[in-house]
Amino acid sequence: MKIGYARVSTDDQKLDLQQDALIEKGCEKIYSEHISSGKSDRPELVSCLKSLRPHDILVVWRLDRLGRSLKELIDIVNQLDAMQCGLISIKENIDTTSPTGRLVFHLFASLAQFERELIQERTKAGLAAARSRGKVGGRPEKLTLADKTMIQSLITHPETKISDLVERFGVSRNTLYRIAKEDLSKHAEKRKK
Repeated sequence: MKIGYARVSTDDQKLDLQQDALIEKGCEKIYSEHISSGKSDRPELVSCLKSLRPHDILVVWRLDRLGRSLKELIDIVNQLDAMQCGLISIKENIDTTSPTGRLVFHLFASLAQFERELIQERTKAGLAAARSRGKVGGRPEKLTLADKTMIQSLITHPETKISDLVERFGVSRNTLYRIAKEDLSKHAEKRKK
């Protein structure tokens, strides 16, 4: 049995085009909803997936109607596979009930994974190159070496109130205590280099 799923993001958009295509493809039942793909709770999709029985086929107009990301699409296809169900995407002409369709879908998934890994490699290489040139990533420090030296000096006085230092330097109590324990001579050596 073919079961369709149609989704549009806003109430202004119409489901007619998708529903007509799903009916033309032979869907006996269609689950439809007006909801953004960014929402994690898509009740009609959940109902649709629960209604599937072995050898049923889930039909969508386009893959982006089904999932927010490639990872989510792969998870859904794996879920369908475990349920012995197939997936047809009309616009992309993908049919996982055939060996060729499964191959095409998994090639897309493999290419996407390859791209993610290349991006991670380039990012790590860029960070390593920046570190080798003395650049440190992350947010710039809020306090200067002079501020830290002053904090260390003031925090040792019994009359100094921590709440006054918090207000004066605009940092948390934990930051003040961490700075009080810091060896600032290391910072001074870095500035000389």
